[in-house]
Parts: sequence; C-alpha cells; structure tokens
Amino acid sequence: MVQVRQAVPSDIQEILAINNHEIINSTINYDFVPKTIQEQIEWFEQKKKAGYPILVGIKEGKLAGFATYGTFRPKPGYRFTVEHSVYIGAPFRGQGVGKILLTELIKLAKAQGYHTLVGGIDSSNEGSVLFHQKLGFKEVARFKEVGHKFDRWLDIIFMQLILEE
Repeated sequence: MVQVRQAVPSDIQEILAINNHEIINSTINYDFVPKTIQEQIEWFEQKKKAGYPILVGIKEGKLAGFATYGTFRPKPGYRFTVEHSVYIGAPFRGQGVGKILLTELIKLAKAQGYHTLVGGIDSSNEGSVLFHQKLGFKEVARFKEVGHKFDRWLDIIFMQLILEE
C-alpha cells in the first residue's frame, strides 16, 4: 500500500537522493550536475510559496517517489497550464507508486482550476510514455535533438492531458 501526502521539509533529503540518482544515471532529467541540499531546499520553498504541490509516496515506511507541477511557461496566457514531474526511486518502480502519485496530482490540478497538464519525457523512456498513455495523456509534440547528455542527442516528447473534458 502507498500512502500519499504533501511533502514536508524532512522529506527533502530523500527527494534529493531520488533526483540526483536520475541526474547522474539517466536522461529522465537533462541536468548534468547533482543538486546540492541547498538547491533542493530552495526548489521546495519556491514550489510551496507559489502554491504548487509536492506529493510524496510512502511505501514500506520509505519515501518511494515524489510528484509535483509548476509553471509551464511564465507568460500570463499560460496560467491555466502546468508542467508536471513524477520521480520514483529505483527500488519502487513498477509497483504502482507513480500511478497513485500522478492520479492524485491530476485531482489537485483540477481542484486548483488548471485546464491542462503537460509532461516532457525523454523519447528513450518508453515506460514513462506508456505510463502516461494509460492515464489518458496524449503525445502532442516530439522535438528532435533538443537535448544533449552522455555524448548523444536527445529527443523530447510532450504529452498532454486536458483536465476539463
């Protein structure tokens, strides 16, 4: 069973560990340099100040993953669209944690009056694409060679869920 709750400051270290694992080992995150604890604290505080949720999934007493959303683009015309992120710790993948977190994030986005939820996914992350499709997201754009990491060009897929259908 997975318990979902709003993140609290004591979760930041575990969120950082999951985030940095992906920065170092994958193209899920296009950053190169692991985040410091101070950077992760600032990220946490900025999300909270802006009114954006940071959800954590707790399984077997451990932080299994986190999910959040934030500004899609900073211009006022985009104010009803948010871009989300879902990160699951390696030992907890494929156990339904992501589905529970994203389902709750979708409910929160609707409750906050957002119209569209967007996710940018590295094209090599086929599991994430399928995961999003199962929750109703549709591929709306594919940008070729817009990222570069691990000495190769990366394509990004944008997937979208309209919340008010």
